[in-house]
Amino acid sequence: MLLAIDLGNTNTVFGVYDASDKLVMHWRLSTQKERTVDEYGILLRNLFDLEKIDAKKIRRVIIASVVPPLDSVLNEMVSGYFSVKPTFVTHANAGIPILYDDPREVGADRIVNAVAVIHKYGKPAIVVDFGTATTFDAITAAGEYRGGVIAPGIVISAEALYEHAAKLPRIEIQRPAKVIGTSTVASMQSGLFYGYVALVDGILTRMKKELGANTRVIGTGGQAPFIAPETRLIETVDANLTLDGLRLVASRLAGR
Repeated sequence: MLLAIDLGNTNTVFGVYDASDKLVMHWRLSTQKERTVDEYGILLRNLFDLEKIDAKKIRRVIIASVVPPLDSVLNEMVSGYFSVKPTFVTHANAGIPILYDDPREVGADRIVNAVAVIHKYGKPAIVVDFGTATTFDAITAAGEYRGGVIAPGIVISAEALYEHAAKLPRIEIQRPAKVIGTSTVASMQSGLFYGYVALVDGILTRMKKELGANTRVIGTGGQAPFIAPETRLIETVDANLTLDGLRLVASRLAGR
C-alpha cells in the first residue's frame, strides 16, 4: 500500500492507496507547525485504526511539501511509525519537464497536479488550485509544465479586509443571494465571492489565449467546490487531483 501526503500551508491531506492504485481512504487535517513527530505519528496511526487499515501494509510513502520546517518532522515520523523511508517530490524526480526559469521554485503540489491532470484529462490544460494561495498552472500540448499565476486565496483576502479596514468586520465567506448587498456583511460577501469568481475567469481567459482554446481547465483544492461552479471556464472539480499526482509519481519511481 501507498501513503501519499500533501503537506500544505493550511491543510495536510493524507491518502492511502491499495495495491490496485485505488484510493481507499483520505483525511484532511489542519497543518500545525508545532506538532511533534509523535503527535503526527499517533494521530495518523489512530486514523488508520479507526478505518481498520493495517499500517504494516504501507510499503511506500510519498510527500509533496510546501512547508519546509515540517519536512524533517514528517520524515522522522514516517521512518519511525511506518518503517519506510519517504520520498519527497521535487522538480528533479517528478518526471515532467519544468520550463520555469528556476525549476526549484515550483511547489511540489503544483508539479504533481500537473502530472495528474496530464494523465487524467489530457493536455494542454490548466489546473486551478484553491488553497492558501490560488495557483493557476499551465501544461503545454507537449506535456511540459510551462508556468502559471499565483494569487491570494479568498480566505487571505477576507482576512486582509478585516485587518486593514477598521470598520469592516470579520465575516463568513459565502455565496450571497444577490450581487448588490444591502448591509456591510452582504456587501463584503458579494465583493469577495463575485470578485473572486471574476478574478478566476479573467486569469483563465488570458491563459487560454496563450495556451489555446482547446485547453482543459480543472479545479482542485479546499475552496474549489465553493467557487468553481460559479465560474465560466472551470470544467471539472477533482478533489483528489494532488493525491492522484503523488500516486502517479510514486508508481513511476517504483517502475510500475
